[in-house]
Amino acid sequence: MRRDPGRGEAGGGVSGATKSAAPSPRGAAVGRGIGIGLMYGLWKPRVLGAWRVPASGPVILAVNHAHNIDGPMLMGTAPRPVHFLIKKEAFIGPLDPFLKGIGQLKVDRETTDRAAVTDALAVLRDGGVLGIFPEGSRGEGDFASLRAGLAYFAVRSGAPIVPVAVLGSTDRRGRLIPALPPLRGRVDVVFGDAFTAGDGSGRRTRTAMDDATVRIQERLTAHLENAGRLTGRR
Repeated sequence: MRRDPGRGEAGGGVSGATKSAAPSPRGAAVGRGIGIGLMYGLWKPRVLGAWRVPASGPVILAVNHAHNIDGPMLMGTAPRPVHFLIKKEAFIGPLDPFLKGIGQLKVDRETTDRAAVTDALAVLRDGGVLGIFPEGSRGEGDFASLRAGLAYFAVRSGAPIVPVAVLGSTDRRGRLIPALPPLRGRVDVVFGDAFTAGDGSGRRTRTAMDDATVRIQERLTAHLENAGRLTGRR
């Protein structure tokens, strides 16, 4: 793990990228509307604990990531519009202006990305919702390996973290489109209790960030296990 603000979808660093346009709250709201239509139109999301997301003020949604629909699924089921940090490889062709237009944030996974950090902190400073895949990229979705970005954003901004478990997106393949879950299949989205990552001291030293990362991983792993028991998806 790099000891800067991190790499991958979980966040960037603090050096060497070009300035980008500020994320659009209105665009994120439009993105939420699109997500609601698509996710509820194509699948059957079961949302548990959405009331745990603070109704206002900055918050970070930390989401496990096992399938490409996990981000759109959260956008369509979260009670507030979400600005996700998304790898730059997704911003290709017509998807580039579309993702930017709905308030999503591009991050370069191969370098420390100053623009991504600036945009993510701006979302939180303005009282918005930042979505992060703390594992950095799509994998087992078990929070086994966390990048440093989540701890950095949480400690730097003071925003609470709400753990989110998306379960069922990889259980079966669809018959019509094998790359997607079966159409009209159930996907569970479980929101956990909000918590703060820092120790209350406000310190942003390497030790403080390491300690915050450990606290975050413990809380996210515990939430994932609880969500599995709650939904019957152990």
